[in-house]
Amino acid sequence: MRIGTYNVEWFDRLFDDAGRLVDDSSWSGRWNVTKAQQIQSLGVVFQAMDLDAVMIIEAPDTSPHRSSVTALESFAATFALRARRAIIGFDNDTQQEIAFLYDPDMMDARHDPIGEPSSKKTHIAAPRFDSIFRLDLDVDATPDVVTWSKPPLEIAVTLSTGKILRLIGVHAKSKAPHGARNPAQVTRMSIENRRKQLAQCVWLRQRVDGHLAAGDDLIVLGDFNDGPGLDEYEKLFGRSGVEIVLGEGDALRLFDPHAHIALCQRLAAAPSTARFKHRDGPYLNALLDYIMVSDSLHDIGPRWQIWHPFDHPACYENVPLREALLLASDHFPVVIDLPL
Repeated sequence: MRIGTYNVEWFDRLFDDAGRLVDDSSWSGRWNVTKAQQIQSLGVVFQAMDLDAVMIIEAPDTSPHRSSVTALESFAATFALRARRAIIGFDNDTQQEIAFLYDPDMMDARHDPIGEPSSKKTHIAAPRFDSIFRLDLDVDATPDVVTWSKPPLEIAVTLSTGKILRLIGVHAKSKAPHGARNPAQVTRMSIENRRKQLAQCVWLRQRVDGHLAAGDDLIVLGDFNDGPGLDEYEKLFGRSGVEIVLGEGDALRLFDPHAHIALCQRLAAAPSTARFKHRDGPYLNALLDYIMVSDSLHDIGPRWQIWHPFDHPACYENVPLREALLLASDHFPVVIDLPL
């Protein structure tokens, strides 16, 4: 069973309102990449991965005039993908959904949100992800209201064998100080954004605790926009959001081998799942995307891969695939093979 997570930069820009691919020479949402180039590159990557299911981050928009499901199923049909049925959860207004694309011959899947809705007037533990969460972010003894701009996608999967998996697709808040105009604003916004992201991860971890306590086979996957040691502001809070979700202290743990390497070998080169270029500057590599699994799944001996065009030998040696990975997105797919 091969499951992946893939952040496709501005996937939405590749479709018209009817969900049809715009396969032409106009510019995509990627810098200096046309829509035709990005579409064909994504086709090469998805066909090479041959996934049973994939959690797509920055999936096409769902709104009154657009459908992420229609667009993704159109994309899957164009490239004859086995993973050809799509579902989303709570849509949002960012034009970047979280969607699950899967092979219906291998599994059934449904959106299955857990928790009760909360409001500004109510406070409950681990509320539903499309509502609000209360946490004191600035240590002023007053709980702050926390929300997700892209609510995590909770999926219940039943495999053709009858085995049940729980999946949570995540796109956490970016810590980047967008809109900052001077160094003081950069500092203030970076700290505020990290506080909000850590709060999201505390909320997510409460949901994880419930699944692990119930003995569920759990996979948490997606773009956390964070990683151990990623920036200096992490030192103000003592740990990253990734560490919170993985589990701390005596809590039941999730496992991701790439996070484990980054945490245990701070002086060594960490794996990376994303590659960004500053204009007129060098590339920045970062570990942002993860597939975390419960002990019950870790114990069966899964195999993880980052489809990095330079670090994964098979991707590097396959020149068309290497070039496609570089054009398709600023993130690279993370894949897990589970002996199920």
